[in-house]
Amino acid sequence: MMCSRKIKISVMLFLVLIPIFTALPHNHNLSKRSNFFDLECKGIFNKTMFFRLDRICEDCYQLFRETSIHRLCKKDCFDSKWFGECLKVLLIPPEEITNLQHFLRVVNGSPITFNMSPVQT
Repeated sequence: MMCSRKIKISVMLFLVLIPIFTALPHNHNLSKRSNFFDLECKGIFNKTMFFRLDRICEDCYQLFRETSIHRLCKKDCFDSKWFGECLKVLLIPPEEITNLQHFLRVVNGSPITFNMSPVQT
C-alpha cells in the first residue's frame, strides 16, 4: 500500500512538472552564452567578469532585438565601439564603466580601445 502511494505521488509530480518544463523558452543560438575562447579572448578567464561583460551585450540585444548588434557588441572580446555604444544606450553609470574597463583589461589581456564619447548631459 505504501509503495503504491509513492508511485502515485511520483506519477502526479511527473505530470505536473512536464508542462512546466515544456513551457519554458527553448534556447536558440543567441541565448547560449558566448564562450571565452569563441570570442578569442586572450586574457584571464574570470567567470564573474566575463559574464558581466556578456550581460551588457545581452541587455543591448534585448533592447533592440537586432542580432547584428548582439554580435558586434561581443566583437574582439567586447573591445569594439559597439560595446561602448551599448554602455551608453543602457545608461551604465561612470563608476560601473570604470569597473567594466578593468574587467575588459583582464579578459582581453591588454588595454581596451572601444570608443566611447563622453555622455551628453
